[in-house]
Amino acid sequence: MTEPSTLEQSRLLRTPLPGPRSQELMARKVAAVSQGVATTMPVFAARAAGGIVEDVDGNRFIDLGSGIAVTTVGSSAARVVDAVADQVAAFTHTCFMVTPYEGYVAVAEQLARLTPGDHEKRTALFNSGSEAVENAVKIARSFTGKDAVVVFDHAYHGRTNLTMAMTAKNMPYKHGFGPFAGEVYRAPMSYPFRDAAEIDGKLAAARATSLIETQVGAENLAAVVIEPVQGEGGFIVPAPGFLSALAEWCRANDVIFVADEVQSGFGRTGTWFAVEHDDVVPDLVVSAKGIAGGLPLSAVTGRADVMDAVHPGGLGGTYGGNPLACAAALAVIETIEAEDLLTRARAIEERLLGRLRDLQASDPRIGDVRGRGAMIAAEFVDPATGDPDGAVAKAVAAYAHSQGVITLTCGTWGNVIRFLPPLSISDELLDEALDVLTTALEETK
Repeated sequence: MTEPSTLEQSRLLRTPLPGPRSQELMARKVAAVSQGVATTMPVFAARAAGGIVEDVDGNRFIDLGSGIAVTTVGSSAARVVDAVADQVAAFTHTCFMVTPYEGYVAVAEQLARLTPGDHEKRTALFNSGSEAVENAVKIARSFTGKDAVVVFDHAYHGRTNLTMAMTAKNMPYKHGFGPFAGEVYRAPMSYPFRDAAEIDGKLAAARATSLIETQVGAENLAAVVIEPVQGEGGFIVPAPGFLSALAEWCRANDVIFVADEVQSGFGRTGTWFAVEHDDVVPDLVVSAKGIAGGLPLSAVTGRADVMDAVHPGGLGGTYGGNPLACAAALAVIETIEAEDLLTRARAIEERLLGRLRDLQASDPRIGDVRGRGAMIAAEFVDPATGDPDGAVAKAVAAYAHSQGVITLTCGTWGNVIRFLPPLSISDELLDEALDVLTTALEETK
């Protein structure tokens, strides 16, 4: 068995940032990698474990990003390392569509157990979140015989042609890459911080379904695709009743309700899937990111009759459900359950929300603090107008980076800082990171 990581769980800056070795590697990156592939931090990782990422110069950073919600159980978690090592020694690939293997089936069985609802389910495995979202649309179209897809303001669904059309934000995701796939329509999202006070969840849902009925028509609509907690759009948690009302409307109109749980799933919000907070049972659930501890894997899981509507050979891909990624996913599930990481996510929520709301009370630039589990955000505004203030968010994040804390911004206007720590992070590191954030707020006034 793998020995526990010896990476010290403390923040340390040995060199000015970036250090000399990272500068050398960045020069090589500029010479070899497309400039279209940007990086948030100018440092190069060498090791990671728990709540720490260590760079090639020996600097140690507190990780509040988890590789964008991927290393939920921690980077190189012991069970994941052991499972992948065993699998790589057995075989690395056969292609499930050619010579199938048990790992793929075992992951599908676990997803049937873990996703909401006790109905009969089927799963298909893929590589990335956007690939799974696109296949969910294919499946919905095949089952319903309809073409249209509805998504929401502030949504992010991926970087393929179809998922770019489904994504709301232009820069950097869509600009210059059109034309995009057709039959994609956008409805208003429930955004409690920016909605009028009288717009509760049910009214927000009625607003959305009214637009859908008049501009798309339920008779043309294959699927409604929604992130139960929006990711790149700003960690927007819809008002209570919004998701359930949408799901009820979908059932009444023979429309497939697809929960895009790429970022919010696999324990991130303190439940296996974020829709559980609203007691919603989707027709299809899309998983990725945290599912396999850093290996590329995604899934579409849903009602057996919907999933089986696709003709044999209509779903798949050379690497979909790669045996190494399947081994990792099974180990992630075991780790979450054995270490009770759902409870840990809820404890992280309490700690983050408490500290951030204390900061909000003393700094009017923090317009809103929101989120669930280890998926928390602070939205920055101009105190005089309430307008989004992306410059403040960018400055606060930059200061945190300079002090050895990995933070990520998001939001349609770039005015949100999101907190996505691995669930294996210690309370001490969380508190230290928030101390840095507190100083950042003072330094940017």
